[in-house]
Amino acid sequence: MEELIPIQIVIGDRSYRIKIEPNDEEAVRGTVKLINDKILEFKGQFAGKDMQDYIAMVLIWLATETKEETELKRDVANVQARLQQISTALQDALKSDRE
Repeated sequence: MEELIPIQIVIGDRSYRIKIEPNDEEAVRGTVKLINDKILEFKGQFAGKDMQDYIAMVLIWLATETKEETELKRDVANVQARLQQISTALQDALKSDRE
């Protein structure tokens, strides 16, 4: 197990010091950037809210995105399985014709 490294991140207007594995740093920083970009986007769309409201909106958006990605991956897996079944059936039919 790798040694955890401390990094400083900023979400909204608050700084957080967290410890992560070195190989996760790029992903964490990318996620933090995505969160902050979405906060700015929601600030532009919904005036007059406080930072906690924007962070809550981003959390809901992020959770929904994750759920949709999971569902899409499951749909792709189902299509791939069905295509494999069709391919196998076609190969079996071609073998039968040759015999």
